[in-house]
Amino acid sequence: MSEQTLAVRVVSSDRRKIAFLAFAWLVTGYVLVPYLASSYVLEAILLPFLSLSLAALGLNILTGYCGQLSLGSAAFMAVGAFAAYNINLRLPGVPLLGSILLGGLCAAGIGVVFGLPSLRLRGFYLAVSTLAVQFFVQWVLTHFPWFSNGNPSGVISAPSLTVGPYTFDSVQGRFVFAFTIVSALTLLTTRLVASPIGSDFIAVRDNEMAARVIGVRVLHTKLFAFALSSFVIGVAGALWAFTYLRTVEPAGFNLDRSFQILFIIIIGGLASIRGAFVGAAFMVVFPLMLSRASSLLLGTLIDSGTLEMAERMIIGMLIIVLLIKEPDGLDKLVRQLSRSRS
Repeated sequence: MSEQTLAVRVVSSDRRKIAFLAFAWLVTGYVLVPYLASSYVLEAILLPFLSLSLAALGLNILTGYCGQLSLGSAAFMAVGAFAAYNINLRLPGVPLLGSILLGGLCAAGIGVVFGLPSLRLRGFYLAVSTLAVQFFVQWVLTHFPWFSNGNPSGVISAPSLTVGPYTFDSVQGRFVFAFTIVSALTLLTTRLVASPIGSDFIAVRDNEMAARVIGVRVLHTKLFAFALSSFVIGVAGALWAFTYLRTVEPAGFNLDRSFQILFIIIIGGLASIRGAFVGAAFMVVFPLMLSRASSLLLGTLIDSGTLEMAERMIIGMLIIVLLIKEPDGLDKLVRQLSRSRS
């Protein structure tokens, strides 16, 4: 057999595998889960999983692929959620999906503004500068009632999920709505990181000087990474508020949420599309499993505060172990397991 024939067969096999996985993903999301999963599974696990996966995917574009550390992810989620809410409220002619996409564009604009320090700062200093957006956005949202439509508590109900003649306000409908948007943006992101733009991201991450030498426009690449990352995270924020919380409030996008998204990409694996989903699955399921195990083994001997502290300690130790033993995260372990079985 010639090498050319072997290469063609390998490519054909890979395409069939990708097509099968895509088909299985769509069947699971549109057929199996809406009809078989209970309301508890949808509300407590799958809806936060989808939103956090998308937010982690956005941060992975910036940090994993382009090497720019950011601690303001929750702020961009808040911008996307509040912008989508206000566009939907104040511009009646804009459809809901248009409001969500425009909310993502607003988050992208804020991301570019706060990404300007990346032209001069790197590493820890850049992380601190992006942390400023977290406090700035929360201050604006709490001190200007216009964003909350004058509600004194700052907590407002999410709009109805209506697309054309269809309404997705049921828990199954909210899952299908979020699943569709997450799937579309994941496909778009996958194609983009596999394109020359993704190569430019990686070149900037690995060595900025070498990237300049080979003709990469470093400044434009960094700002585009901030814009794209913030757009995806902004859409994730709208999904978090509209489909999961069902409220739009600043408290849902605090600093802990930023660290949670950062932990997701560290645990799942940097520069990995699948790693965002693996890490999000762990961060959503692990607290529920820990709570269930503690209630079965210890009963009422441990309170919720102690349980939350134990959860943070375990996650912190896991991050340390992964950074030392397996920097590529759980995604690499999943790949190794799949290869061993095949």
